[in-house]
Amino acid sequence: MKVLLWHVHGSWTTSFVSGSHEYVLPVVADRGPDGRGRARTWDWPAAAREVPLERLGEEEIDVVVLQRPHEAQLLARHTGLRAGQDVPAVYLEHNAPTEHAVRSVHPVVQDSALAGLPVVHVTRFNAMAWDCGEARTVVVDHGIPDPGPLYTGDDPSVAVVVNEPVRRWRVAGTDLVLDLARHAPLHVYGMGTDQLAEVAAEHGAPSLVGAVHDLPQHELHGAMARHRCYFHPYRWTSLGLSLLEAMTLGMPVLALSTTEAPAAVPAEAGVVSNDLDLLRRTALRWLADPQEARDRGLAGRAHALAHYGLERFLTDWDLILKEVAR
Repeated sequence: MKVLLWHVHGSWTTSFVSGSHEYVLPVVADRGPDGRGRARTWDWPAAAREVPLERLGEEEIDVVVLQRPHEAQLLARHTGLRAGQDVPAVYLEHNAPTEHAVRSVHPVVQDSALAGLPVVHVTRFNAMAWDCGEARTVVVDHGIPDPGPLYTGDDPSVAVVVNEPVRRWRVAGTDLVLDLARHAPLHVYGMGTDQLAEVAAEHGAPSLVGAVHDLPQHELHGAMARHRCYFHPYRWTSLGLSLLEAMTLGMPVLALSTTEAPAAVPAEAGVVSNDLDLLRRTALRWLADPQEARDRGLAGRAHALAHYGLERFLTDWDLILKEVAR
């Protein structure tokens, strides 16, 4: 099939375009949010093809995967097609509700341009939290390419991956990162981490100069795997792919017991808790006990491969795309 989708979430899209279809990715001159085109930091297959946004009407699209409410308007403006009426469409919801879960009504209920579309959630927590009205909902768990068992744990320090940690402060748990940095050596990876190094001292944390890294994707996994363990500090996120990637690398993991993390991390693979003192003590124990860290990481890798493998993810999506197109 020829599938139209916008490049919104790079890591998720990397997995999605690894399937057996042709993927049409709108592109605009400045590669802004409504036309990023192909990724520049991932090696996507040739079947993931850029098409100028203004020329989408020349494509014979079989199914559309919408990920943001206004994409229905973009589709209509540039192709004349109405999502779910003139062309089969599905709405993919990446995120947990940004407001109170009890009162969070999904756009498919509120936006007439999205009415009647099935909703695919990436976690069961999201499916529970969003009010999708009468829309059909289904969950397709994340699937990621296996980076391989790269873990060495030679560096007795904690790795964290968070993009824009200063702007996303409490949502991303940046304050918790700085708190852990007061107790254990720690390195932070992601976009905008240079700003974190600048403000750490203002919050009474040790200097992170030299301990923040903005690496291209092909270098990130190898760098992460050298650290003894991984800390996932997010208070409120759907299910960060960096957590699953860390597990797949073979890293033992620490995470807050929020959203989908309790289901994603089995007890033998790490510690999932809202007891911050327990998380700190566990990190220090693993820094002193590389064998326990390695054993936990091996268990996490086995679990991640079994539950978040790429083949299962693509198979699930094939079934949905065929059903929607039919």
